[in-house]
Amino acid sequence: MSKPTALLWFRQDLRLQDNPALQAAARQGSVLPVYILDDSNSGNWAMGAASRWWLHHSLTRLSAQLDNRLIALSGDPLKIIPQLMDAHGIEAAYWNRCYEPWRIKRDSKLKKQLEENGKQVHSFNGSLLWEPWTRLKSDGEPYKVFTPFYKNAVARGVELESILGEKPALRIADAEVHDTSIDRLKLMPDITWYEGFEEVFTPGESGAWEKMERFIEKGIYNYRQGRDYPAMENVSRISPHLHFGEIAPHRIWQLADVAGQRNGCEAQAEYFQRELAWREFSYSLLYHFPTLTEENMNPRFNDFLWLEDRELLRQWQRGMTGYPLVDAGMRELWTTGYMHNRVRMVVGSFLVKNLMQHWIHGARWFWDCLLDADLPNNTCSWQWVAGCGADAAPYFRVFNPITQSQKFAAEDYIRRHVPELAALPDKYIHEPGAAPESELAAAGVRLGVDYPAPIVDLRASRERALDAYKSLKEAD
Repeated sequence: MSKPTALLWFRQDLRLQDNPALQAAARQGSVLPVYILDDSNSGNWAMGAASRWWLHHSLTRLSAQLDNRLIALSGDPLKIIPQLMDAHGIEAAYWNRCYEPWRIKRDSKLKKQLEENGKQVHSFNGSLLWEPWTRLKSDGEPYKVFTPFYKNAVARGVELESILGEKPALRIADAEVHDTSIDRLKLMPDITWYEGFEEVFTPGESGAWEKMERFIEKGIYNYRQGRDYPAMENVSRISPHLHFGEIAPHRIWQLADVAGQRNGCEAQAEYFQRELAWREFSYSLLYHFPTLTEENMNPRFNDFLWLEDRELLRQWQRGMTGYPLVDAGMRELWTTGYMHNRVRMVVGSFLVKNLMQHWIHGARWFWDCLLDADLPNNTCSWQWVAGCGADAAPYFRVFNPITQSQKFAAEDYIRRHVPELAALPDKYIHEPGAAPESELAAAGVRLGVDYPAPIVDLRASRERALDAYKSLKEAD
């Protein structure tokens, strides 16, 4: 008697190795692998354009691993999955859990619907080191500050064996489903601004492993110091792979452990793992405070007088602010789908404090442009910069893009992404407005023509922001 077929629903776990739902489904018999592009339930947070580019390539490579038999559909899983199961006589569905509020709501509804119809549902943790309900304070409340969250989580350990495992032997079920090609999902954007993405990233499971191996070889030994320097190669750039589940966080944690011990850089590896824990903290926050994507975590900021200036916002988006480090970061984002973490903090601070634009504008732009656009991380990071989130940056912390650029030696980074300034000497490339006319002329730079003059005065805008934040604080 043949074993039954199990439906495996791929979501944010586009890999074969270290995939607990896949391993469990494969043990039961043949597997019907399915991916569903769900723009029906996502509300305001449907996948952005850069993420769709990544998804197209990741699904293509995943399907190749599955003998090109991945069933790729678009629509509402609440309708599609029951129909697939009924059509193929499938009694059990398997998936790895997702944690965004809209996905939780959808999955809970689907599970109830399937179970009421006599179907089995098996869900697993394939995406987090610590699921949000497993690392709480002693009183059962969620943490709002990172350090105690981290200490509690690490003290209780990481259960590597719960996820780590080899690629299972798969027997893929025969299925008659029409129009299941990945191309029909129409994930590729209409405009080809994404051509630079492929120079930096290779979506898919093998690309994730290659990126991690390169980081271990060239970056982890000096991670804590080097990660702040945008021109250095000490960051992992693993975040898009991690977001799409092409590599498990447990595997990354383990690889960092092994690399630290082997190379005698345990402290560097631990600091890298700490950054993984920040991702976990963001997931915990959004799980316990599901309105964070639209609302300030600190309600005092509901009365904050943000400015509404579409032209300032547009100049920030285009990387035409007149501040080279900000512009380099915004152009890196546009051309590569990625931005260095130090620079993310600088451009975020510049938008919400120097330009006084609402953090939601930054969150939505990043959501559309980032390959690693991750709802918990994106939301919590922007609220952190704005000062209205959990464990937020103090209101008086305003990143100065000039001193940040000088401190972290961003000369080569600026030359790469703001080529019109490439001929300026190091002394002036951080602040072209301070360069003598002779230096500007020698470099072929005319401020306001070849490169914009600063769109806002740093000192005056900083004082304006501090006054606004201080008045909010005093009114509390």
